Amino acid sequence: MARLDIQKNLPIALIVGAIVVFILANSFKTIPPGQVGVAALFGKVKVDGYPQGLHILVNPWYEWTLFDAREKTHLESANVPSQDQLQTRLDVSVQYRIDGAMAPLILEGTGNAESAVRVHLIPKLRSLLREQGKSIARAEDFFLEETQDTLQLALTEGLRDFLSPKGIIVTAVLIRDITLPPFIVEAIEKKKEREQAVEQERAELERVRTELQQQVARAEAGREAATQQAETKKILADAQAYEITQINKAIAQNPAYIQLQSLEALKAISKDPASKLYFMDGSSSMPLPLMHIGGMSNPE
Repeated sequence: MARLDIQKNLPIALIVGAIVVFILANSFKTIPPGQVGVAALFGKVKVDGYPQGLHILVNPWYEWTLFDAREKTHLESANVPSQDQLQTRLDVSVQYRIDGAMAPLILEGTGNAESAVRVHLIPKLRSLLREQGKSIARAEDFFLEETQDTLQLALTEGLRDFLSPKGIIVTAVLIRDITLPPFIVEAIEKKKEREQAVEQERAELERVRTELQQQVARAEAGREAATQQAETKKILADAQAYEITQINKAIAQNPAYIQLQSLEALKAISKDPASKLYFMDGSSSMPLPLMHIGGMSNPE
């Protein structure tokens, strides 16, 4: 009888054992790194999420939804109108992450993390871009550093205020690229070409001005040299005139002065080995070569 009872209860025991093994096997849940697990039982979401790591003795009937809470980047491109009614294409990057503590609310409100980005982040970002574009006077002002800094700050603060209550934390909004309307780009390029031409003309004018200054400097130096040379000649002429005047005074005061100079000249001639013959005035009391100055003395 006991053996028959065991045979009858064996299937039940096997079923119970399988259930126990199933429950034990599903009582462990591992949440991958950087993610948050949200559990739901029969459509009801648990208030608290499960952080990364191993969780023991959890309800094996839970349905799990994982939220990646790591830093992510959303790329967006939009045509932004400015006050001049021109469309400028802006490429921006939004750096964000899911708030793990609010993952259950996100699951109840919009679904998974991708749904939250699609429902909340993208429409708000596009709306803020259009709104901020209206505060910019001209399309080309998007290239100003001050405009870009103001735009990035306004987008970041606007997204933070709107998305934080919805479980999305925005860390930064960055402008990646700006594409102006084609005719503005062409006008800017022509403006740059004109500015480069003006710079070249300015450089050429500066070169000419420098050359003229150098020529003026050389002319001034030449004028000063000529003035100095003329002054030198004048000084020499004055010295010579003074010398002649002094000689004339000496001759007038001493009639024998010229005779003395003649004797000195005679001595110099006599030292020349090439001098062989001299013409003398024998009638003079003081014969001199090639000249007759006897009239300066009274011969007897």
